Amino acid sequence: MRDVTMEEKMLAELRELRRRKAPATLLPAVLQRVGLADRYWRVQGPLGALFVAYTAAGISAVARAEHGAERFEREYRARRGRHVYATQRPPARLAAAVERRFAGDRRAALRFDLHDLSEFERAVLAKALEIPRGEVRPYGWIAREIGRPRAVRAVGSALGRNPVPLLIPCHRVVRGDGSIGEYVFGSGIKGRLLEAEGLPSDELAAMARGTQRFVGSETTGIFCYPTCASARRIAPAHRVEFADERRARGAGYRPCKRCRPAVAS
Repeated sequence: MRDVTMEEKMLAELRELRRRKAPATLLPAVLQRVGLADRYWRVQGPLGALFVAYTAAGISAVARAEHGAERFEREYRARRGRHVYATQRPPARLAAAVERRFAGDRRAALRFDLHDLSEFERAVLAKALEIPRGEVRPYGWIAREIGRPRAVRAVGSALGRNPVPLLIPCHRVVRGDGSIGEYVFGSGIKGRLLEAEGLPSDELAAMARGTQRFVGSETTGIFCYPTCASARRIAPAHRVEFADERRARGAGYRPCKRCRPAVAS
């Protein structure tokens, strides 16, 4: 009987390996080791405890932590088609930037992983990201800004699919009449967030009840959205209110370049 060669032994061992299943923990461990796994950590934010998930491309999800990690992981997997793993040590710069953003610092640089959204949805969220703290814009403003003026309802749907609320501030988008509108965490929480940013609920309610949609300055001849920082600086004696863009333009007023309440002709 001939001896088995070294090459034959190696081939036999390789065939045996093919028949064995890798441990369930192997792939996650490898992905995490090379930095390719989706991961998340728990952080305190404007709504209390939150889960923030990230990938190599950027922040991929923000959710309230009140329902627990298991539910968050399940819903993340259903939406993204990938597992997400908890970590106690997110990248220091990323964690610091997220906390600064939650505190209202718009200068904190963040990247977002929105690859599972459509091009239209990404455009909507990118525009919402431009709205300053303490100001609101109507759904129609976003639709017009991204070149889809008739897609107001689609804008609302896209905002409802925002996977990173708070960091992309979709709570700063309201209905055309000034009323709060829907929000992923509920309209009540949307109102609370806006109040915390300096927009009292009674002021927003008054805007919704009234018919004045724009505010002009007799001094500059410019008209704005009422919550625009420029509008808030107008002295009461020089403040003029308009129900619509046509009346503002008819009175000789130009749209504000900061809040862009209308497309300049």
